[in-house]
Amino acid sequence: MAKKIKNIELTYLTIDDYQELKQAMIIAYKTIPNPYWEELEIQTLLSKFPEGQIVIKVNGHIAGCALSIIIDHEQFEDQHTYKEITGNSTFDTHSQSGDTLYGIDIFIKPEFRGLRLGRRLYDYRKELCEKLNLKGIEFGGRIPNYHKYQGKMSPKTYIERVKSKKILDPVLNFQLSNDFYPVRVLKGYLEGDSASNEYAVLLKWVNIYYEKPSITAKDIKKIVRLGLVQWQMRPYKDITELMQQAEYFVDTLSGYKSDFALFPEFFNAPLMAEYNLLNEADAMRKLADYTSPIVKEFSKLSIAYNINIITGSMPELVGDTLYNVGYLCNRNGSVERFEKLHITPDEQKAWGMKGGSKIQTFDTDCGKIGILICYDVEFPELGRLLADDGMDILFVPFLTDTQNGYSRVRYCAQARAIENECYVAIAGSVGNLPNVHNMDIQYAQSMVFTPCDFAFPTTGIKSEATPNTEMILISDVDLDLIRELHNQGSVRNLKERRLDLYELKRR
Repeated sequence: MAKKIKNIELTYLTIDDYQELKQAMIIAYKTIPNPYWEELEIQTLLSKFPEGQIVIKVNGHIAGCALSIIIDHEQFEDQHTYKEITGNSTFDTHSQSGDTLYGIDIFIKPEFRGLRLGRRLYDYRKELCEKLNLKGIEFGGRIPNYHKYQGKMSPKTYIERVKSKKILDPVLNFQLSNDFYPVRVLKGYLEGDSASNEYAVLLKWVNIYYEKPSITAKDIKKIVRLGLVQWQMRPYKDITELMQQAEYFVDTLSGYKSDFALFPEFFNAPLMAEYNLLNEADAMRKLADYTSPIVKEFSKLSIAYNINIITGSMPELVGDTLYNVGYLCNRNGSVERFEKLHITPDEQKAWGMKGGSKIQTFDTDCGKIGILICYDVEFPELGRLLADDGMDILFVPFLTDTQNGYSRVRYCAQARAIENECYVAIAGSVGNLPNVHNMDIQYAQSMVFTPCDFAFPTTGIKSEATPNTEMILISDVDLDLIRELHNQGSVRNLKERRLDLYELKRR
């Protein structure tokens, strides 16, 4: 048959196709009584929803067809029959304001099966679903081989064995291979379908691009521009001079339309030079006095320059306890706090710091983000918990003095990008502070990491700064690629965890 094919065309169904459509359905559905739609019914369907009715033609003749309506999912969430979903063939159930595309018919004539033409029909439905911004696709899938097993096993067992390839069901196998998954068994679905014993499987496909309609005028970002500040440690005489340098970077990143500005951990350490005669712990507590005014200034900058600022991290006293904290200054004016959870041995020994206790993601105008300060990224459980919350981008402000310390942060951050299917941005400081104890040298190379799949760089590195040089790094990341990866990646690290064997919980 393939040698005789001269042209394959996917096109809209018209009423002029009716007689040929009728004959094609009779051939395709030999085991079902009254297998075709009446001409008036097709005319009604075309008048209500012409975009949803398509045929695939081979050499100008119908080889297959797909018919659809739009429904309100909540009205048919529970058990329903084919008559109910089609409004007893009136299609009064179709609603232009509905949220789900429902497939009421799809077939390929026997002589054209095996050519993957059905996949083209399913792909069209998916594209239509995305175009119309619907939540997903549903339909009742027949299980035509079930009659061979109905006295031996339940429909549920039959479906499980089809999924595990122990039983061949050409219809259900094909639907599962097209990214549909079973939701529930529908009893008494299609009257007269003896091959399926009138059972069907409610199958579903989720539109990962669906956006809930909003009554507010807000821009939903798809391409997010990240701005990373590779900060040079140098003496500053006071907080005003420090913030002038910080504003320079914010201004520059804003000029390039960046959505985020990420500063490193303890970027304000030069202000400790004034307290160099004190012991290290007392000097760090003096530095904590600057945290509140710095956050206030960053919040003003985020609004003035229309950019979300991640302030890196700074010491903060809560009562008599010293923490390593940072702030997310959103460009809408809100300010949110995050904490370093794992304190390094040196932070504890030299400064008497204590680890925080709050694990959280943050909702921004550019998706859901997570922030882990330096050492925290070396603990994979934290990234996984944030990924379970829906994190798209993980930001890691860090401070490392030696190259081996940097390598721990860098390679652990890249692992978090792969295992959690997200973007990871790391930013550190460079240079020397000879007049500040415990902050003598710094080593950094700021980078943006991606998962490793076909839509991303083969190395998993989106962009990288020059090592140990003061600069900014600007990089665009596509959140839609992350959505696709979750559902269609070569491997699916999030979805394919063996939750029957292990589980990660918060306390």
